Amino acid sequence: MNATNSQSPFGSSLSRTEVAQGSRQARTERVGGTARNDWTRPEIAALFDLPFNDLMFEAQSIHRANFPRNEVQLSTLLSIKTGGCPEDCGYCNQSASAESGLKAEKLMSVQAVMQAAAQAKDAGSSRFCMGAAWRNPKERDMPAIIQMVQGVRQMGMETCMTLGMLSESQAKVLADAGLDYYNHNIDTSPEHYEKVITSRTFDDRLETLENVRNSGINVCSGGIVGMGETREDRVGFLHALAVLPTHPQSVPINALVPVKGTVLGNMLADTPLAKIDEIEFVRTVAVARIVMPESMVRLSAGRESMSDACQALCFMAGANSIFTGDKLLTTANAGDNADAALFAKLGVVPMQAEVKVAMEAVAAE
Repeated sequence: MNATNSQSPFGSSLSRTEVAQGSRQARTERVGGTARNDWTRPEIAALFDLPFNDLMFEAQSIHRANFPRNEVQLSTLLSIKTGGCPEDCGYCNQSASAESGLKAEKLMSVQAVMQAAAQAKDAGSSRFCMGAAWRNPKERDMPAIIQMVQGVRQMGMETCMTLGMLSESQAKVLADAGLDYYNHNIDTSPEHYEKVITSRTFDDRLETLENVRNSGINVCSGGIVGMGETREDRVGFLHALAVLPTHPQSVPINALVPVKGTVLGNMLADTPLAKIDEIEFVRTVAVARIVMPESMVRLSAGRESMSDACQALCFMAGANSIFTGDKLLTTANAGDNADAALFAKLGVVPMQAEVKVAMEAVAAE
């Protein structure tokens, strides 16, 4: 796990010069309006193998060609329906098969969600993300979901939801409601996937991403590192995202939070394997930035255990979105005060939302 060897696991024959030229090509093509969707695994493996300073230089250069420097988007994540999920994801304490003591709850009321969104906006968040522990949403839940999307958008915030798998018709309904982003992570490489989840396949996840993409909703899809995977798996994970027809507009990179009572939590908690090497984590963020230059790269779960230096390196590597607040769905987060202090030390400022709500359409409703 957490391989940091300088030799590519794929036996890449690319020289460092060729890798640098490839990443500069990615930057140049993006400036010209085209991002690559033809990355190969050996190319991505060779990026991981670059000297750390060279990798960071390339990632930061590509980041500055595409995004404002020193700006990080603040997002808030709310669990609108907690626990009782029938999926068996080995990392998740919301799975019905987990023995974490988390009790299943009903879907929150629209009013309660609106109150939480208003508080998030007051705290500086520009994107409000709502997650439900479902395999897929039931039709009876869709009216309330639609009201939540519309209500948050009317506050001038970007909206994101993660509700499990979506059908084509459900994706269209959410698109018509004005949903900005839909999150559905692929979690890990295709090869490592079955070691983490057996209740739905990797292809099931790709099908939902296709439904979301075809509906016109922005795709948010990433994964978790530190689940016992190798660097080869991290290469495969990023490759699977980088060769999609359109890169996900948002790519969350999570560090596993090993919760006892979950399969991976029981396996990894209180062991050296429970925490991925910070430099390797930063490398993963940097490679994500290079191969998906237009995507928002979100530094997500696991930040509460990261040093300030690690987070600073992640921002330098191209991460430009975080979840703020004291809690993610069910696990602890760094907290608003800690984030504000870190931003002040680094000279980083919150990114402003770009949501535009047509007031005449709101009035017509």
